[in-house]
Amino acid sequence: MLAYLARLPLFLILAGIAALAMFLPAFHALLLEDHTIARSFFYTGILGLALVSLTGVAMSTGPRRTDNDLANLFSLFLTYSVLPLFLAIPFYEGLGTTSYLNAYVEMVSSLTTTGATLFDEPGRLRDSLHLWRGMIGWLGGLLMWVTASAVLAQLNLGGFEVTATAEPGQGGTRFDRFERASASRRLGRATVTLAPVYVGLTVIMWLCLLVGGDRPLVGLVHAMSTMATSGISAVGGLQNAQSGIAGEAVIFLFLTFALSRLTFSSDTVTTARPGLWNDPEFRLGVIMVVGVPLALFARHWLGTLDVTEGQSWLAAFQALWGGAFSVLSFLSTTGFESAYWDAAQDWSGLETSGLILMGLAVMGGGVATTAGGVKLLRVYALYLAGTREMERLIHPSSVGRAGARSRRIRRQGAFVAWIFFMLFALSLAFLSVVFSALGIGFEQALVLSVAGLSTTGPLTHSALEVPINLLTIGPWAKLTFCAAMVIGRLETLAIIALLNPGLWRD
Repeated sequence: MLAYLARLPLFLILAGIAALAMFLPAFHALLLEDHTIARSFFYTGILGLALVSLTGVAMSTGPRRTDNDLANLFSLFLTYSVLPLFLAIPFYEGLGTTSYLNAYVEMVSSLTTTGATLFDEPGRLRDSLHLWRGMIGWLGGLLMWVTASAVLAQLNLGGFEVTATAEPGQGGTRFDRFERASASRRLGRATVTLAPVYVGLTVIMWLCLLVGGDRPLVGLVHAMSTMATSGISAVGGLQNAQSGIAGEAVIFLFLTFALSRLTFSSDTVTTARPGLWNDPEFRLGVIMVVGVPLALFARHWLGTLDVTEGQSWLAAFQALWGGAFSVLSFLSTTGFESAYWDAAQDWSGLETSGLILMGLAVMGGGVATTAGGVKLLRVYALYLAGTREMERLIHPSSVGRAGARSRRIRRQGAFVAWIFFMLFALSLAFLSVVFSALGIGFEQALVLSVAGLSTTGPLTHSALEVPINLLTIGPWAKLTFCAAMVIGRLETLAIIALLNPGLWRD
């Protein structure tokens, strides 16, 4: 059976998994006696399995497919852009009050772990549809966990190009466990290793949220969206959840998995010294989570030192907590807002706090995690290069004290990171122009571009004083937003790698 699956394209395997996943919301809707939604998921799942099976049988009789990483990269592109057409069918049929385009945008947003929703009112969607959105986002996060080490690392993409010696989009990086394995075998090994960890962490988090007071569905969706950093919610955000600050504390703890891959796996290494604290991504993330709230609220915190009323101290703590949670949430590109985020904004006295959230989302989380954005490792490489250049301005004849690995990151790594940053900026500028040409205001166009490229969909509600209603934008603007989400998930360097003539020649 496994040998048979290894011969199939990755896209076909993922389509089969998606078809099987439809039976869970079908069973959930059946338990709720929502037969319309149950039928839509059940029939679509049966149809999907039939098509996947027939296609698999047809392909098994033909010539053996090329088993390489570029082909799997192309399958990932098809997964994020084409597979949502299939995922949207039961959502469209089950909801019945929206267009198929809106359902497609919702599925692209979920699968890419962006989490931007067109349905701001949670009551418009039935519980089974909320479950489906959370499941798709969760599966999209698992897909990134697996393909990061099995595909992207082998091609020196997704941030691995900073520490690699080979060019981005080419092989050459060797990882001990995957050294001589084929592409399909690496995918299988990564799935077997990481899937139980991903599932186990999700279950543990769900149980913690249940203890905190959340409803089973709400807790499950929040647990899945936290692990996938999608920011999907069944109740319109954490501020409407029943678990309160206890639930936020649990989510805060699990969001740290998006700062560094070393928090949950050692299959890919970006640091020469062992240990989580030696990982520059994790340290940089901790500095941002601690430093930004303290910098925002230092003046007001010092102003309360002479106040003896407990309520004032409580307000200061709530403001600091709201700031710290929201900083980590948007840095990991999840986009959850703390229930005390409004208090944090009032405490800081800033009228443009949305710009800070946008900046954090652009910076992003760790390499090979579910987080989007530029990635902390690239930011660290640019930091090393910048500090070295400032040293040379003061002492032109000085010699850097860093080791060989740090020198490589500071030189070649920083060069590639700068190229990626420029590509990110060009993509941002291009998408903003396209959105503006489609009749969207400049501020809204900029926010939509950042939200898509950083896979931080909640920015559409948090970055501006007036939230962006995705339902009201035109169809071409919605498709442009889908393109931005796909580019943000795969990254521009991966899209360029797909233009490799060797992919099409093979």
